[in-house]
This record gives sequence, C-alpha cells and structure tokens, in this order.
Amino acid sequence: MPELPEVETTRNGIAPHIQGQRISGVVVRQARLRWPITDDLASLLTGRSVHSVERRAKYLLLGLTNGTLILHLGMSGSLRILPHETAPGKHDHFDLLFKACCLRLRDPRRFGAVLWTDQPVTQHPLISHLGPEPLSAEFSSDYLHRQAQRRRVAVKNLIMDGRVVVGVGNIYANEALFRAGIHPARSAGRISAARYARLTEEIKSVLTTAIQRGGTTLRDFQQEDGKPGYFAQELLVYGKTGSACPGCGAPLRQQRIGQRSSFYCSHCQR
Repeated sequence: MPELPEVETTRNGIAPHIQGQRISGVVVRQARLRWPITDDLASLLTGRSVHSVERRAKYLLLGLTNGTLILHLGMSGSLRILPHETAPGKHDHFDLLFKACCLRLRDPRRFGAVLWTDQPVTQHPLISHLGPEPLSAEFSSDYLHRQAQRRRVAVKNLIMDGRVVVGVGNIYANEALFRAGIHPARSAGRISAARYARLTEEIKSVLTTAIQRGGTTLRDFQQEDGKPGYFAQELLVYGKTGSACPGCGAPLRQQRIGQRSSFYCSHCQR
C-alpha cells in the first residue's frame, strides 16, 4: 500500500502539471471503486480550475472553487501524468483532462477512491478524526508522550493509529522504532519521555528521507512518472527476518503485532 512518503511524492509530482490549470473533461471508466464515483462528477469539475494540490494523511486533496476532490490510492493505486493520446489499460479507471495533459488513476484492486465534497474538507468523515501530520510542529515528543500515558497498547500500534498521528505506516513504524532502539511490542505507557523524544525525531527523519528518495517500492508503488521509489534500498529491518542486525549482528526477528508483521532486533531494541 502506498504510504505517506509515496503519496507526498505523488503530490509533488503531479502538482506542477495541474495546479492553476482548468479541467477540460472527466473520464470515468469504472465507477465502482472503494466507494462509487458520483454520477455528476463531470458536471461538477469540468471548466473549474485546480487552485491547490494538498495532502492530508494518505489523501490527496485537489481544491477547486466549488469544493474538493479527494483522491486515495488504496492498496495498489497510482496517479500518472500522461499525454492525452495514451491508450488506457485494463486498470485505468479515471482521468482528469487538462489542456496539456491527462491525470490518470490506475487501480488494479479498486480499493482507491475518487470522492467529491462541497463542504470544508476538514469536516469530511474520512478526515475530521485524523491526528496531526508527523512532519508538523504539532507532532512533538511532548505530544506523543502525552498520548501514550496510561495506555497498554503496543507502541507500534500507537504510532500507527491515525487518530494519534497520521501516515506512519507499517514500513516506517518498523524503521523508526529500530532507529530509536524501542521494541515494537513494548507497552506505550511504559516508555519514558526521553525515549519518546528520540522516537519522534526518528519518525520525522525516516519519513523525510523516504520522501526525498521518492518513496519505497515493494510491490506496486511507482511515482507519477512511472519511476520507482528508492528508499527500499535504505531499509534496515523491514522484511529482513533472519538477516544480521546492522547494529549488533544478531539475527533480526519477526512478530505479528496488531495483525501486522513487525521486524526488530531483540538485542538493540528494548
């Protein structure tokens, strides 16, 4: 699944092509995505200009004068900037047409979304409950430590809870916890403020580096121009069960925590 760095990479890639541009048409080839695409979307969008391209958590928000188009890439979706004459493939379900290009959503598993709202996007039910962005000043070590107080949930589950902080997906949670020296199954309420300061720093660092590298390619994700992300080359523990720990050389272990695979070093993380 594309995680925050992949979505931010996509935002950075498509924004220069569509921000400030007028939508000349809408093509819906398959309306049955995770939620159905509204029948009147073409009439709502055609002739309107995209004045902003923003991201909230893993949602891309295209701001128009009459509302906001909310895009989600689901499990395996991608957005590409293409010439108009590019023939659609089997899984190319939705196009936004502009004078100079086409923005195309490809989604093999159809877990993505194309949603419209004419209300303040912060009030949308998919967005209103979300926690702070991990790269924002609001997400601080003091904030994370306060959120963890009197909570028995595993710290990995805490930092992956979108109500606490958005966009720290499984890959980056594993990497940040390893870099911070914290065992992923440790109770969130039994970690000191000093260790949360280190964890907050590592979450921000891992995500920032991943965005700079263009995201992580594991199975499906590619950038908007079709090129893969390269942060996968810098992963220290994710998916490396049995490999030597880069810190101490002991075999890395794997454990299911919150129904997700967790990778860690039993010597370096406590």
